[in-house]
Amino acid sequence: MLKGKKIILGITGSIAAYKACYIIRGLIKQGAEVQVVITPAGKEFITPITLSALTSKPVISEFFAQRDGTWNSHVDLGLWADAVLIAPATASTIGKMANGIADNMLITTYLSAKAPVFVAPAMDLDMFAHPATQKNLDILRSYGNHIIEPGTGELASHLVGKGRMEEPENIIRVLDEFFASSDELSGKKVMITAGPTYEKIDPVRFIGNYSSGKMGFALAEECARRGAQVTLITGPVQLKTQHSGIIRVDVESAEEMYKAAQAHFPDADAGILCAAVADYRPATVADKKIKREKEGELTLHLRATQDIAASLGGIKRKQQCLVGFALETNNEQQNAEGKLERKNFDFIVLNSLNDAGAGFRHDTNKISIIDRKGRTDYPLKSKTEVAQDIIDRLVATLSPNF
Repeated sequence: MLKGKKIILGITGSIAAYKACYIIRGLIKQGAEVQVVITPAGKEFITPITLSALTSKPVISEFFAQRDGTWNSHVDLGLWADAVLIAPATASTIGKMANGIADNMLITTYLSAKAPVFVAPAMDLDMFAHPATQKNLDILRSYGNHIIEPGTGELASHLVGKGRMEEPENIIRVLDEFFASSDELSGKKVMITAGPTYEKIDPVRFIGNYSSGKMGFALAEECARRGAQVTLITGPVQLKTQHSGIIRVDVESAEEMYKAAQAHFPDADAGILCAAVADYRPATVADKKIKREKEGELTLHLRATQDIAASLGGIKRKQQCLVGFALETNNEQQNAEGKLERKNFDFIVLNSLNDAGAGFRHDTNKISIIDRKGRTDYPLKSKTEVAQDIIDRLVATLSPNF
């Protein structure tokens, strides 16, 4: 799957830089084209001459190739690449990537890249375990970067622990598997709902919830990465889509989301209902701001909103797949299984507010996937990684029908 792929290999100042030679050899052997971008510190560990000989390309390190106005365009590099691999990635480079500190050619190239980014950390065990490093890695994950976890073993310090860069053959396998999955949903249409809904009380107040939309947006990006044409129906959020294969439909209320879902689902191969839709809305909406009274109470009369999941489950064709979400606080299994049947879902994703790091406004989530054959539990992961697990199941569910 790497044949013809254009790979930027970023090399930073780590003793593991020598392993970059094996990565280059492996990528080229599989038919990839490799362009090395190395930091100044990286050149202290491995020479550009060696790297250039392996890639048959000049190694890029500085912004200016010469002092005559010739310069290396990080923008052009970012557009050229099918993937960016930074291996080894030091704590310093990871920190710069997470915080946008563009003080060398590699970081400016990373910030300009449109392609998926893979990061293979390499450092001493205490540096890797430090909260600052872990926070920076979490930030990179939240941006959609792929972290290739380091292994455990003897390090350059002669200490033993986690921080050893993953072996070259395994790094190459990660890239190969990524591109192998990138066309799994080619030709398929997927509709996804995301975010909260706002139900107006008056011109300045509303009933809402804490959903950030991060899970739904991660699902949209993952489906698009695998080749699907995605329609993302989203409530009010501060997020932006990245992939060109995503068509975004912005709505505010449950009624607007219901109408959009009704319009787009019949033409879709799959629907993923990730939005946190209000179950109730005010019966009447004041046309002017409701003033606070000195005494007394304000009573809001609420009416049920349209049940989007039930309505789509009722019109779902045999070849379509419908995926639901259940955020529960009690009787989790029972409630999720009941929802699975009532809404006619093919499978349902259960997460609990009782799990630390899961639910609204987190960059991580901990899920279980329940279908009519049983339940599969997953550990706490970034929402990007959770999206991969969910879409793996979606692909497996759709496969018998196509």
